[in-house]
Amino acid sequence: MKKVCVITGTRAEYGLLKPLITKITNNIEMQLQLVVTGMHLSPEFGLTYKEIEQDGFEITEYNEMLLSSDTPNGITKSIGLGIIGFADIFTRIVPDIVVILGDRYEALAAAVTAMVHRIPIAHIHGGELTLGAVDDAIRHSLTKMSTLHFTSTEEYRKRVIQLGEEPNRVFYVGALGIENIKTQKLLSKKELAEYIGFSPDVSYIVVTFHPVTLEGNSAEEQFGKLLEALDSYKEYYIIFTMANADADGRIVNQKIEEYVSTNKSRAAAYISLGMVRYLSALKYCEMVIGNSSSGILEAPSFQIPTVNIGDRQLGRVKACSVIDCGNEVGEIVEAINKAKGLKRDKALMDIKNPYEKEGTSSEIIREIQEYFSHSKSIKKKFFDISIDNPGGF
Repeated sequence: MKKVCVITGTRAEYGLLKPLITKITNNIEMQLQLVVTGMHLSPEFGLTYKEIEQDGFEITEYNEMLLSSDTPNGITKSIGLGIIGFADIFTRIVPDIVVILGDRYEALAAAVTAMVHRIPIAHIHGGELTLGAVDDAIRHSLTKMSTLHFTSTEEYRKRVIQLGEEPNRVFYVGALGIENIKTQKLLSKKELAEYIGFSPDVSYIVVTFHPVTLEGNSAEEQFGKLLEALDSYKEYYIIFTMANADADGRIVNQKIEEYVSTNKSRAAAYISLGMVRYLSALKYCEMVIGNSSSGILEAPSFQIPTVNIGDRQLGRVKACSVIDCGNEVGEIVEAINKAKGLKRDKALMDIKNPYEKEGTSSEIIREIQEYFSHSKSIKKKFFDISIDNPGGF
């Protein structure tokens, strides 16, 4: 039985990984090792490891790495603590493969450690672009340290190969978040309204805004302009989900708390809604506003518009339901009005989500098993794309 170690450091990441974790648990040829770290273990971010336990999964190890600081200095030190913790953990549990998702610094700490320990790495969601965030460099670094690659679109698969990865190690499987939408039993609008505390007849929007980490000290100004724009839409209830533990994330969260405290009749904020409640909130909302990847990946599957603000998600493949806009108040208002029109006219009923593909988690499991069955080496050749045939992969 092969030991498959899954790393999770945030609430959103765990939600995406949940169907894969479930399939590993039920696979007789695999033993799940679940390592929880980062925001999951922080009281400030809701101690969301408890949600994992409530789902019935046994947590193998806990890696405390998150300092109470969102400065570049503090985050750098958190990465260092993460590496130290993963070094001890991997020495104790000796995984046969480590599974990481995305582009956060918790995954970077795990990957650096696994690479030094000569443990193969399976990376999910490589090849994507977020040009406004430091995550972009982290994601491509993870690609170069990883042995297997599972991308959410064919375009991203080609980009991973362009980074020098061998095509027979790179698999286009779709996005795990879409699988959750198709397989999870979501709440009714009445159940959701009871949890949030508003009438089921209320029209509402979901707002998630993260700092743009390559634009130093911009979070307070940019988010302030979004809040100013939202004041023009008193007809909507607003559900805020809090920012991650990125640089300047606490600035965003403080402004959310201040806004909600002065708008208690039309706004609520949550550190973590949990995957089912969050997807349920998307299902019934009028639109998603902010700069979160969920507005790009998951929202189109609900045929709802996304107002994507600024450069944080610049470079991603996007459905036609995603409306890009700048950070100025007038630009945000214009985009919201456009989104209102799309929703009112039911113009998104037939849109195709480019991240949607059947059997995502099953295909990941199948390719990991294939890797084990052939005892492939972690040694990799750099795959050179022919200058004469740059598309020949």
